[in-house]
Amino acid sequence: MLLPILLLAALPAVADDSFSAFGLKWRAPTLSDWKFEDGVMHLLVPRPSTQPRRPSQYVIAETPDYTKVTIEAEMQAEPEHVRKRHNSLILVYAWRDKDHFNYAHLSVDSAKQAVVHNGIFHVYGGDRVRISSEEGPATLKDGKWHKVKLAYDGTTGRVDVWVDGVTSPAMRAVDMSLGAGKVGLGSFFDMGTFRNVRIQGE
Repeated sequence: MLLPILLLAALPAVADDSFSAFGLKWRAPTLSDWKFEDGVMHLLVPRPSTQPRRPSQYVIAETPDYTKVTIEAEMQAEPEHVRKRHNSLILVYAWRDKDHFNYAHLSVDSAKQAVVHNGIFHVYGGDRVRISSEEGPATLKDGKWHKVKLAYDGTTGRVDVWVDGVTSPAMRAVDMSLGAGKVGLGSFFDMGTFRNVRIQGE
């Protein structure tokens, strides 16, 4: 019986691509891009978007697939004095896999300034597509901490997002194509931080 044990010991260890934060386990495509310290989750490395054009730098919470879910978090984009470009963070919802999910894009500028910023977007195998209005102000415009809440109902497809208790048409949408799914946090291609994250779903 000694030989099989030796062979197993010689096999390379499988790297764990997940970490624990806010009482949950989170799975990351590149674990070294993230750090959880003193109650704050940090996205440390900005990476370019993939092709098709859609976000890939996010972590997904290891939970059941929720039909109805609420995400609450405090979010902070890069402070203006270190920002080298437009900055944004995202909340992912109705996530099935890397090719099928929706997300709320919270940005330093409004959709009127950049139509691919500050709104709700849909990914279904190809490039992301905007599914919310272009009306509404920028959300993460000052580099400070902001309280963000996302509520999604997969039975109706409706999602609403509030930033510091305020919403706008840019932060509301309906999509019936995905239904239940997981949720996540991240960015399109920027750094940022998250704290006091709470997820409640059914």
